[in-house]
Parts: sequence; C-alpha cells; structure tokens
Amino acid sequence: MKDHSFSPSPFISATASDRALVLHGGGAAGNAWEIGIITGLYEAGLDLRQADLIIGTSAGATAAAQITGANPATLFTQILEAAPPQANSAVGGIVRSPRGGTVNDHLARTNKIIADSLNAADMRRRIGAAALEFDDDVENTWQSRWHDIVAARLPSQQWPEQEVLITAVDAHTGEPMVFDKFSGVSLVDAVAASTSSGFGSPPYRIGKNKYIDGGYRRNENADLAEGFLRVLVLSPLGGRTRHPLEWGTQLAAQIAELRAAGSQVETLFPDADSRTAFGGNLMDLSTRLPAARAGYTQGQALAGVLTNFWH
Repeated sequence: MKDHSFSPSPFISATASDRALVLHGGGAAGNAWEIGIITGLYEAGLDLRQADLIIGTSAGATAAAQITGANPATLFTQILEAAPPQANSAVGGIVRSPRGGTVNDHLARTNKIIADSLNAADMRRRIGAAALEFDDDVENTWQSRWHDIVAARLPSQQWPEQEVLITAVDAHTGEPMVFDKFSGVSLVDAVAASTSSGFGSPPYRIGKNKYIDGGYRRNENADLAEGFLRVLVLSPLGGRTRHPLEWGTQLAAQIAELRAAGSQVETLFPDADSRTAFGGNLMDLSTRLPAARAGYTQGQALAGVLTNFWH
C-alpha cells in the first residue's frame, strides 16, 4: 500500500496545482449536500474535481468516487429526479440496519463505547469489536447486499487517474487504513468499507480483513492532505465531533496541524438553509433532495470567494 504520511512544509510548492479536497461523511443528507455544493460551484465556474488529491470518508467516500466518475451536474440531476423514498427508510444512508433499532439507538450505543474508551485507538478497537458481533449468516447476506448497493451508486467502478484516498478502520485491530488505486482493493470495496457504520451493520470484508467506517480514524481525515498548499474541507457535520477534544480527532485540531505545516485551509459547513434541509436524521433518504438543493444554492453563493482561494 502506498505511504500516505505526507511530508510537511518543505514539500509545499507555491504552484496552483497543489490542491486537496476533503469530503467528510454525513449520511444520505451529507452526501447529497456535498454533490449540491460541488455542482453549484461547478456551474458557477469552479470545478473542485481539479484537485490534485481528493480524500473521502464515509458518505464523502461515495461522493469522491461519484464526482471523479461523472459530471457533477449529472449527479445532481439524478438526485432531483430520483423516486421519492419513504421517510426514515434508511440507516447507514441506504437501507435498514440488520441490527435493528433506530439511528438514535445506535448513536447511544456508540456514545457509550466512546465514553468508556481511554483514547481514540481504544475506541476504534471497541467499535470494531462491537461490529464483529454479527453472526456469519447476517454478515454474509449484508456483505453481498452492501456491495451491490454501493456499486449501483458509483458511475464508474474503476479508480480514477487522479489521486483519491478512501479511509477505513480495521475492525479486528482498530488500525486506521487508507485505500487508493495502488492498494489492490477495488473502488467499490474501498467505498463499501468506508461506509460500513460499525454500529448498525456488520463490518465490510475485503479478503481476510474486515473494515468499518473511516470516520473513526479521525473524523474528516483532513490531516491526510498535509503537504498540499491549499486544502478545502467539506464537512456536512460542521466540524462537530463526539470524541473528547483531548484525543485530537476533531477537525479544528487537523486544521491547526495543516496550517502549522504551511497549508492554507478553508472549510465549508452547511448554512442555515442546509441544516434545515437535513432535518433530524441525516441517514433518512427523504432528505437527499432538499439537502442537494440547499447545497447547490450555497455553492453558487460561495463561488466568488472560493475561486480566489482555489486559484
């Protein structure tokens, strides 16, 4: 696997080509909002797909694979024209959880694991162990189903030529993982691993290993962009974290590290209209259309300011 421990500021050049785009998770709503933002900017003349590096985590991993495989406007139109889903029909952004229970039940469960953990590494091990509790029959059924669902969402199942990093966590060891086109892992498998919640569904198996959501690595995972001159972070969760701040997994800590190493960093958080569009459950598929529309409007409004930063 390629080494992703990027070198600090001595490797940062003053060229306009050193740009990284970070796409964080946020369920069905967050993915649609990111597509809306990227499309709004694209139609205003700012193409974020020109980033030299794209980092995708959880729902952002899906967005990273989508925007590098299709025109943003096409992706946006697909959201607008999709058949209206039933409200509260999704856990994990797509289908009902095999574990049962509501999203709030699963959040309460992981909140307790987080509270009982000594540090981020301990939390990852505990979350992974909880995900491994599913029996083989449930896991095997879910594995096949999740692979097909993820594959259907991607316009291309091939890794793009540009550098894309997809994050995940090894469920057995709690070790952070980063997949790219050199990893020997298919794009579908990488995205499926990064979007396996680890609380409502089994881990995703690749070979002999099993993986859970890349957000347990370090939330937005913007630190993987160290060494790039300009870093733009799209965070549907607004940089919030459920982890103790002393763990340093929060976006603010990552931004501080990037800036200390010489990067310029800008963040995009949902505005008031976008937060309203999200509703109370970001996993609910019925939020996708309003979230995409709100993101599109927000992207259009920010194009002028971001163009100066990006170029």
